[in-house]
Amino acid sequence: MFRPKVPTMPTPTGLVPPPDVVEPTSVVQHQPTPLQTSAPAPAPARPTIQLTPGTALALVGGGTAVVLVVGTVLVSMLLAVAITGASVAVCALVIRSLITAEAKRR
Repeated sequence: MFRPKVPTMPTPTGLVPPPDVVEPTSVVQHQPTPLQTSAPAPAPARPTIQLTPGTALALVGGGTAVVLVVGTVLVSMLLAVAITGASVAVCALVIRSLITAEAKRR
């Protein structure tokens, strides 16, 4: 009664595709290349970035916009926390005064 029953794997119903056949791959041996005695080719030079006044202005404007948006979001979150804290404090004072007034009437 308290022994667990191990479920059996259900047999598939319907069409069952045949299993994929794995083909062995052949190993190709490569001949080692002889060492070259000539000097190596020079590395390509890095391209220089040319900053025109228009792109500099666009970068400054984009950076300013990002700073303003992030600052606005952070300030609004701080204001939301401050307003919530102030409202909770006001509610606590009202409840405290109601409890005190009820205790004085008795």
